[in-house]
Amino acid sequence: MLFRIGLNKLFALTALLIATGCSKDNASPSLEDGKSTIIYDLAGDTKASIANGIDGKEKRPFYTFLYNLQQKKQIWIRSKEDSLRWFKTDEWDLAFSGNYNGDIQINNKKYNGTPGYDGNIDNTAIIMLNQSYNAVDTAPADSDFDKSNISSIGWATDNTSPGWYSYDVNTHIMKPYPNRTYVLRLSTGKYAKLQIMSAYKGNPPAVTDLYWPAPYFTFKYFIQQDGSRNLSTK
Repeated sequence: MLFRIGLNKLFALTALLIATGCSKDNASPSLEDGKSTIIYDLAGDTKASIANGIDGKEKRPFYTFLYNLQQKKQIWIRSKEDSLRWFKTDEWDLAFSGNYNGDIQINNKKYNGTPGYDGNIDNTAIIMLNQSYNAVDTAPADSDFDKSNISSIGWATDNTSPGWYSYDVNTHIMKPYPNRTYVLRLSTGKYAKLQIMSAYKGNPPAVTDLYWPAPYFTFKYFIQQDGSRNLSTK
């Protein structure tokens, strides 16, 4: 009897060690740095689909949503009335539109075809840097922002495209570029940096299932509140 109890304890301890080891090996690196805002699994229009016959979804255009970075506020656009209420205001910074809400546009009145077109905001801009998020310490000069013509980031069709993800036309899976950071000049004149991590639920390190729950956005950003160009989050 004592031998059986001891053997059971040994099995239990072995199982615990194996589970602990597997958990550590499979854990995703922490996104927290003590300075950035981390948004986990922000749900997009999860009821829409680009195809028929998907359980729990309907084939229709994806509803756009707007996002206010400072307030961490999501604003849904589901009707013409919503568009009239929100598009031409300064109450949002980024719009998530298109298939799976993967096209991200900055609020600016000069970009035809974007939600902020012909509104009140004209000093905003996006610059893409082929650097890791942590490596971006300083915002570019205003002259560089003034020259930028990036109005939207989404599907990067090649390496020169400013998009945040590549898309495999065979697997139909979106894959974010790991070392693309977007520096923003906001309508307040403050500077920020942004990285889009994933559009899939749980921010998985790899997606192999076409039907993985989406869109659920994980992204991180840092706004320099003192108005300087210092964007260090180290």
